[in-house]
Amino acid sequence: MMKILTDLGTREEGRITTLQGGWRQQAHLRAMGIVEGQVVRKLSAVAWGGPVIVLINRAQIAIGRGMARRIIVEVNRKDNDEQN
Repeated sequence: MMKILTDLGTREEGRITTLQGGWRQQAHLRAMGIVEGQVVRKLSAVAWGGPVIVLINRAQIAIGRGMARRIIVEVNRKDNDEQN
């Protein structure tokens, strides 16, 4: 199942499939270690438009909500159900 990063639940994870946006925005995401094929776990999100906190490669990264909306992830339901 495909989801936008902002639509992931807290502690839900998925594999990044697509980085949308212009080349500059994609380059910025890749420089932070956010690349296609990488597993990402959403740790938290600040309400009302604040940043989304994710875990990638044992690093916590805060991503602005607008940028997070451009990251598409594939969620493996079976793996997430086993964790809960």
